[in-house]
Parts: sequence; C-alpha cells; structure tokens
Amino acid sequence: MLPYRSEIRNSPKEQTIKIYLSDTSLDQQLKTLIEKIDGVRIVEVQESLSRNRVEENLTVFRKEAISINILKEKIDDFLESYFERVDI
Repeated sequence: MLPYRSEIRNSPKEQTIKIYLSDTSLDQQLKTLIEKIDGVRIVEVQESLSRNRVEENLTVFRKEAISINILKEKIDDFLESYFERVDI
C-alpha cells in the first residue's frame, strides 16, 4: 500500500487538495510541515466520510494567487521526498 494518496477536490466554495495517509498517526506532524509550503493557506485534519478510505484525511486550502495544480505538484513532491527519507 502506498504511504499516501492525494487528489484535487471541487467544493461549492473552492478547490482543495485531499491527502489520505496510510498511517494516520502522521496526520498532525505532516499537517504542520505542509502548512509551511509556499501557497498553502491552511491545512485541516478532517474525518473521512467514505467507507473505502482511511478514517481521516488532510484537507489543504490554497492561497488565491496559486494554481491548484501547481500546489498539488509541490505537495506531492514534498510527500515523495518525506517518505523516501523515512523509508516507509
């Protein structure tokens, strides 16, 4: 199983990025680190409602000046290097 999965979600108010971590014990630590990425406005830990997902996810809200696609690439790059370093 992959250590994470991310996807762009469209809500009525704004686009967000959902991050589903295989190990939800990392949620708070990664929340703090992801909030430091340029273009991120805020990160929330939210309960997942779908049955086929982990119990909670990180929801990333972007600053208006950045493209959601560029921000997703930055987050994915960060997560790839993070999980390479911790050898999960």
